[in-house]
Amino acid sequence: MGGIFGGGDNSAMKAQIEQQRQETEKLRQQAEAEKRDLLEKQQAAQNARRRGGSRSLLSDARLNPEDGMGDQTLGSNTGSVM
Repeated sequence: MGGIFGGGDNSAMKAQIEQQRQETEKLRQQAEAEKRDLLEKQQAAQNARRRGGSRSLLSDARLNPEDGMGDQTLGSNTGSVM
């Protein structure tokens, strides 16, 4: 006798509310994971900049390691091609 005055079966409504709550929780966890990943990437980039990044891979033996080998070549160009 739920009819007009309420008191009827509202289990479907409770199930829908529970489903929405679970979906909201899942989305919140995904957002936190994305935020954590972004912060880790930013921290890694900052550490790389602080420690020299690719600069640390360059040789200390040359005065300007970024210039490369300059006019030095591998092999010789003195032979003629027939």
